[in-house]
Amino acid sequence: MPDDAAAARAAAEEESAFSHAPVDPDVTSAYGSHPDQVIDFYAPRTASDAPAPVVVVLHGGAWRARYDRRHITPFADYLARRGFAVANVEYRRGGEPLIPGQSTGGDGGDATPVAGRWPDTFDDVAAALDALPALIRGALPQADPRRTVLTGHSAGGHLALWAAARHVLPAHAPWRTDRPAPLRGVVALAPIADFEVAEKLAVCDHASLQLLGGHDAFAERRPCADPVLLLPTGIATTLVQGRADRDVPQAVAESYADAAAKAGEVVGLTLLEDVGHFPLIDPAADACAVVAEEIAQLAW
Repeated sequence: MPDDAAAARAAAEEESAFSHAPVDPDVTSAYGSHPDQVIDFYAPRTASDAPAPVVVVLHGGAWRARYDRRHITPFADYLARRGFAVANVEYRRGGEPLIPGQSTGGDGGDATPVAGRWPDTFDDVAAALDALPALIRGALPQADPRRTVLTGHSAGGHLALWAAARHVLPAHAPWRTDRPAPLRGVVALAPIADFEVAEKLAVCDHASLQLLGGHDAFAERRPCADPVLLLPTGIATTLVQGRADRDVPQAVAESYADAAAKAGEVVGLTLLEDVGHFPLIDPAADACAVVAEEIAQLAW
């Protein structure tokens, strides 16, 4: 496809994904004292007396504060209407404007907000997942936390893979756990799953470099933060990726899947033809139904 046409299609996909009105949750619970340390809960919309599987959603947006959990609430509601109990997690992101002349670590320019907060972003995701079982019991008594699937889109896909790998973090990492998370699996959607490849491709204006604090800290912090270095996890994992994704290209997901195979772990990689970055979380797109099915295969 000519580049102009590909860019136009990507823009149309993004517009469609962001065209849906935000959907208010049934319950919001705090897992900390900061305003961003909250989880929105959506009860399953289907009539059933059976306990519902739980889907934990981690939103994307390059770990930048301009994108919060509200943009993914139509996706959360879509999953609830398919019978899942949904937990939509907020976390602290980077949002302070750059000081004039400050380097972003890439070519984003001075107008690009710094991505993420080290270590706050990771602190929050770890704390949210640790608090989740107790919060679910209070917010969604009809949910079955023993059947939990973790999903996330883009930067949230990174966080989902990372959260499922805390038991294989380096021993000095403050987020390390003694045992694997009690998950049925992970479905990562166009995840920023390999920081080295992402940086070569300048994904999201070098967001992964910014997340880790820039050039001086990147190599030191990467073993505690980059999913491709945290394998094998022993947790069932599927990546869903659009072949036409211009934001997080297919090569990033393929690199993670290849690294998993070399580590002796099979990671599913579902590649969708003629699909870009945003249809994966767009309830109006066929790709979103594929995502829901991948989640269902792990949850039920």
